[in-house]
Amino acid sequence: MYWSAHSSFFFFIYQPPTLRCKDFSLCYWNPYWMLPSDVCGMNCFWEAAFRYGPKVQPIERMHLAVVACGERLEETITMLKSAIIFSIKPLQFHIFAEDQLHDSFKGILILKEVDSLLYVDTDILFLRPVDDIWSLLKKFNSTQIAAMAPEHEEPRIGWYNRFARHPYYGKTGVNSGVMLMNMTRIRRKYFKNDMTTERMRWGDILMPLLKKYKLNITWGDQDLLNIIFFHNPESLFVFPCQWNYRPDHCIYGSNCQEAEEEGIFILHGNRGVYHDDKQPAFRAIYEALRNCSFEDDHIRSLLKPLELELQKTVHTYCGKIYKIFIKRLTKSIQDRYDRPPKER
Repeated sequence: MYWSAHSSFFFFIYQPPTLRCKDFSLCYWNPYWMLPSDVCGMNCFWEAAFRYGPKVQPIERMHLAVVACGERLEETITMLKSAIIFSIKPLQFHIFAEDQLHDSFKGILILKEVDSLLYVDTDILFLRPVDDIWSLLKKFNSTQIAAMAPEHEEPRIGWYNRFARHPYYGKTGVNSGVMLMNMTRIRRKYFKNDMTTERMRWGDILMPLLKKYKLNITWGDQDLLNIIFFHNPESLFVFPCQWNYRPDHCIYGSNCQEAEEEGIFILHGNRGVYHDDKQPAFRAIYEALRNCSFEDDHIRSLLKPLELELQKTVHTYCGKIYKIFIKRLTKSIQDRYDRPPKER
């Protein structure tokens, strides 16, 4: 793992142990592969020759972006930890520190070498490998450039269809807390809009949209994305609610059928529920992962005390269905230990 600063953001790379030398960045840039063994490892020369030989395909790297604003450091670290624990392929994190979310969405365009990107809010927890949501990129058709989950499954409690003063996608809008993007397609696309008859590129459309709707938007970047995809619905791939599970999916009773059947894949603790007592089931998951270390024994022993904590939440609607909170998490932990130790 190593860090690198760049302009208004910084990134670091996590690579599973089998995919790197002791310090891969040093080993990679040495032209003669002659660094001492305590830096690069005894077999670095052979690893390099084997890895970069003509028959070896480059290892795919997944790119994860997050905007860490204000007092979000602890949440961000816990989110990154949940991503690292279960993921298989190398991860590269792009961490933006901007005051305004819409500025960061525009700023993402500076990642000119990144083909695809998963953007998440800081209050996201991965309960299965990032690899799995990353694989949804292969399901995009030729017109789709991004993927998000609906804002609501039940229109009767939907926010956009009851209160929005601007266009929004579909029946209930979409939630931008988990957004998978094909950046190459986004950079190439010209978007239809309601400001001009001319189509506009991503980097040119955000600020004019904000200027037009600034008195009508409530949820910042998410509202702007809803406006964009209202005018360009063919460009959006909609994935199920289990990939972006929020309190709204259980606060008035369960309304995410996919999560009931297969468990929660990605937990989204919006409205600050990780830090208050309004939704103790969400807080229990957060506390368990926050306090978990990367040591195998700690991860393996996470489930039993977590389930005991969740059983204390059955007085809430979300707590009544607490088993969906650990259904997929249990399998992710089992899958981790089914892999050889060097691949964990």
